[in-house]
Amino acid sequence: MRIKGLIWLDEIIDKLARKHHVNQREVLEVLTNRPHFRFIEKGHRPGENVYAALGETKDGRYLIMFFIYKKDGRAIILSARDMTSAERKRYEES
Repeated sequence: MRIKGLIWLDEIIDKLARKHHVNQREVLEVLTNRPHFRFIEKGHRPGENVYAALGETKDGRYLIMFFIYKKDGRAIILSARDMTSAERKRYEES
């Protein structure tokens, strides 16, 4: 999967910082550090499905982020948080 750009919604940026203590830089680091992508569910619009990207930040934080992959190659960020222990184990095994 090739992501050509990110679409950030202000309410999502605020939620990531407030609830999950994740900032935009960390999301970008995950996406540029060979993340593992996983299909989550079909989207409401044809061809725009929800995916997860699992990866590590430069500081060694393991994050999972959820996004809608748009037809034009951009991603709408929906959420990002620390991986659970099960997600991290699966990430490290792949």
